[in-house]
Amino acid sequence: MISYEPLWSTMEKRGITKYQLIYHWGMSSNTLRRMGHGEPISSNTLNELCLILDCGVEGILRFHATEDESASVNQRKAEISNLRKKIRKNET
Repeated sequence: MISYEPLWSTMEKRGITKYQLIYHWGMSSNTLRRMGHGEPISSNTLNELCLILDCGVEGILRFHATEDESASVNQRKAEISNLRKKIRKNET
């Protein structure tokens, strides 16, 4: 799960407000709304924010896998592993 929590503290440290992002930097208010709700943004937007705030991506977002996400990925990894084993077995 991606969280934009670091963005708000980075903005505060840099003295940049949502108003400034929208009216001075041309950032879409919808983009800020999306981030406020934890919704995805484009890599171009991420790049713009890093440039504006003079920070790396860690100053904008944080990734932490939820239990459901981890379980789903682990299940898929097991399926792929089993498929590869079957293919190797059939090749011999």
